Formats: sequence, C-alpha cells, structure tokens
Amino acid sequence: MCLGMFMAILDIQIVASSLPAIEAAVGVAGQGISWIQTAYLIAEVVAIALTGFLGRAMSLRWLFVLAAGGFTLASAGCAASETFPVLVAWRVVQGFCGGALIPAVFAAVFLLFPPRLHERATMLAGLLAMLAPTLGPALGGWITQTWSWHWLFLVNLAPGVLVTAAVAAMPAPDRPQWRALRRLDLWALLLLVAFLGLLEVLLEEAPSWGWSAPRTLLLAAACAAALALAVRRLLGRAQPLVDLRAFADRNFAAASAFSFVLGVGLFGSVYMLPLFLGHVRGHGPLGIGEIMVVTGAAQLVGAPLAVWAERRCDPRLVMAVGYALFAAGLGLGGFATVEADFEGLFWPQVLRGLAVMLCLLPATRLALGQLPPHEVENASGLFNLLRNLGGACGLALVDTVLSIRVPHHAAALADRLLAGDATAAREVGLDPALLQGAATMGASALTMAQPLVEKAALTAAFNEAWWLAALCVALPLLLVPWLRRAA
Repeated sequence: MCLGMFMAILDIQIVASSLPAIEAAVGVAGQGISWIQTAYLIAEVVAIALTGFLGRAMSLRWLFVLAAGGFTLASAGCAASETFPVLVAWRVVQGFCGGALIPAVFAAVFLLFPPRLHERATMLAGLLAMLAPTLGPALGGWITQTWSWHWLFLVNLAPGVLVTAAVAAMPAPDRPQWRALRRLDLWALLLLVAFLGLLEVLLEEAPSWGWSAPRTLLLAAACAAALALAVRRLLGRAQPLVDLRAFADRNFAAASAFSFVLGVGLFGSVYMLPLFLGHVRGHGPLGIGEIMVVTGAAQLVGAPLAVWAERRCDPRLVMAVGYALFAAGLGLGGFATVEADFEGLFWPQVLRGLAVMLCLLPATRLALGQLPPHEVENASGLFNLLRNLGGACGLALVDTVLSIRVPHHAAALADRLLAGDATAAREVGLDPALLQGAATMGASALTMAQPLVEKAALTAAFNEAWWLAALCVALPLLLVPWLRRAA
C-alpha cells in the first residue's frame, strides 16, 4: 500500500520538471500547460475528501485495489495521449484514483496494526510520502532526458499491477457495506467538487490574474458560496458524505492545522528550490536533483530518530520541536545570495529533512490515534486533504510573492546602481569598483547589467517567500498547549 501511495505522490512531482517537453509534444501554448498539474490536483483533493465514505462502503482493501488499478490504467492512458485534451482527461482519472490511495494508507496504519506498532508503520508511510516530492523533480528530469516524457507515466505500470494484485490477495481489516452506496448524497458531492475544484483553480490562476482582479473576486465568491452550502448540507445529515464532526475533537482539529501548514512548507519548499536553482543558478534537472537529494538523505536519517523520540517523549513536545526546526530550515533558506549553491543550501535542507518526520509522526498520532476505528478512514481523509490544500496554498503564496516582489526589487536595485551604491553592486555580482558615481553608470551600462539585476531581484523575492513560509509553519506552535496528551 505504501508503494502505491508513493507512486501517486511521486507522479505529480516527476511531471513538474518535464512540462516544457510535454508542452512541445502535445502542442499547447502559454499557461494552458499548467492544467496538466491542476487537473490532477483538483481530482486528487476531491478523492481524498470522499475516501471516508468510499472506504466504509467498499472496505479499505477494495477501495485501495480499485484505486490502484484505476491509477495504473490512467497512467497508460496518459502515456498513449497524443492531444492535450485527452491527456488532461486521463490526468483527472489518474488524480482521482491517486488521491484515494493516500488517506487509505494512513487509515491502514491504525486499522491493521496494534498501537505498539503505530509509530513504525506511520514512519514507513510518512517517509515515502515525504520522499516523493523531494526526489520527483530530479527523477522526472532524468527519465525525460534518458527516454521520453511518455515514460513518466509508463514507469507506473509494473508497480501498479503488482500493488493491485498484492493488496487484492491479502486479508482485509474491515468488511464492505455496499448498501451505503445507495445513500450517496449527490448534492453534497456536487457541492464538494465545486468548492474544491474552484479553490484549486483560484489558487492556480489568482497570482497571474491579480488577487484584486474582478474575475478573481468572482471566483472567490463562488468558492465561498459552494463551501458554505456544502458545510450546511454535511452538518444537516445523520450520515454525511464527509463527517465534519471529526473537527469537534480538539486534538484532531489542532493536528489538522499542523497538517495544513506542513503542506505549505513542504510543497512550497520543493517548488521554490528547483526554481531558484534553475532560474538563478542555471542548473539543469540532473543538477537540481543532485542538490535536492540532501533533503531526502536527511529524511532517511531523521525517520528512526523521530520514532525513537516519540516513544520516549510527549508527542506534543516532539511535534513542537519538529515544527520549530522545519520553520528554522525554511527561514534559513531566506538568506540566499545569487551565488548560493550546494554548500549554501546544505544546512537549510538538512534541517527541513530532519524535521519532516518529527512533524508528521506525532501529528498523525495526535489526530488519528485516539479515534474509534469506524471514524479513522473519514478523519484520515480530512487530515490528508488539509495537507494537500496547504500545499496548494503554499504554491499560490510563492507565485504571488514572486509576481509582486520581483519587479519591485528589480526597480529598487536599478535605482541604487544608478546612484553608485556599492552594496547593490555586490548584491547583483558586479565589481563595486565599476561604480564611480551616477555619472559613470549610464543607461547603456545598466542595460548590460539587466540579467544580473533580474537574478538578484528574483533571489530577493525568493528569500521573502522562504520567510513567509517559515512564519506560516511556526504560527500553529501557539496551539501546542491546547493539545491533550495522547495515550
């Protein structure tokens, strides 16, 4: 099951570094190529929200088997696609099936194993869940460079068949309740799909449209209306499609907030670092992967340490240390210069990698470990949904900061260079001796320095995005005293 979840999380990451190759192959131009990712994410978050209901109706095993089989079939469809609309349609199927795999694994941790093994099982599942975003961009670049973009999807076929057959042959922790499908609340389903879909589109497009643009505000209003109607519908049903009453549990509500900001920091950092290394440092996909592998190595080292700490310490303390370290790793990333490379980015990556499992293990235990078995699947879906939504918000945060702050920093640097500011010269990588006052720095010389100015402005904007992400991750630490200690 962990292998199937790893495939689902990895899939969106390995595609990210190969979008230009896919764009040229399927003949789509401009911002439309982003729908290859957006279609997957929209379907994924909808599936995560429905996992609790589908798991009760179909049983955990058959839900996972059908989802893994559907994911494998959709991967073959993506690889065989020759036009952009067909590819996007298969990505919707792939995202929906992949989204069902993620919470099913974390539910299985608490349904298949006795409490004494929860930490080990959560560590294994969490390690694979966190490694996929780290390794994905480099792996995707290598696959596309070595073979072709079609193999980004074809690599799923063999493990997909294996996972589907293996889980189907194994004992199930629960029994299906097929009659529950007759009670499917179609109105609630449509409202949830509308809310989650509109939210993903809003977060995808608003940074380029502008957050105050009329169409952004209209989309936000539609999204808020769908959410309000969905919540009213779900709270008014005795057996709702998604049971929001799980948030009445204090630990689950607080741990879900931690899950959300973990998504902001994790997905935001995995998005920012390749962009910085590609646009500022000029590295290719393989070069980016060689630098980013530090985070994955630190996660491997940190996983057993996290299990050891959680067994011997209060989970609240372990989680607080983990999120503080993760926030520190994000904050340190905000001191990069245009020359920052492997050595300059090493320790921020180490801190983030070591902290991830300290964040995930106790938060998962505090959220799900105290719930009755029949509530675990629904709660697991909500818990993972919030992490994915946090990731989408993290990407929107980064895009917004870059779109607003890069022009501001570029203009400010240009003015300082024209004024003969030696500090500004060092920031962009110029010899301060070249600046002998404003008279020696004419417009033609500034034009020649424009690429350096743009890189410096981009670096400054990235630094601000790192600091904002660090602030988001640190804020929920205020909730730690409010948590009950897990048994």
